Amino acid sequence: MLSTHHLPHKRILIVEDCFRARELMSLILGENGYMVSTAANGAEAIERLRTSSRPDLILLDLRMPVMDGWTLREELKRDPELSAIPVVVLSGVNEGEEQTSTLEAARFLHKPIETDELLLAVRQCCSEPETRGEQPAALSP
Repeated sequence: MLSTHHLPHKRILIVEDCFRARELMSLILGENGYMVSTAANGAEAIERLRTSSRPDLILLDLRMPVMDGWTLREELKRDPELSAIPVVVLSGVNEGEEQTSTLEAARFLHKPIETDELLLAVRQCCSEPETRGEQPAALSP
């Protein structure tokens, strides 16, 4: 019988307008023991943050309709409770260093994102030990 070490479930909020990418990340993270909630844009994310349990990490796309990632990040930074949540920025476009430095993100991941890259970033930002053996797969919108 295998002994399993259970870490406390970490909550992840995925803010991504591409349904396919959002669902794929949600599935991968869920299979790895994370409790995942999703939002299709910044406005939905603000609503989730106000009505649900606070996440341990936010995965944030930058280019979205309704409220983009830059605007959401500014909203988060203005709120003392929400500003403490680490943010990993996801972007398919190579944003300028000037623009991204104002985001104060814990990490930046460029799309398409490999599964092992996503899991490593999430573990590091949630202060979890690294594990080996993830199967790489590209996540693309």
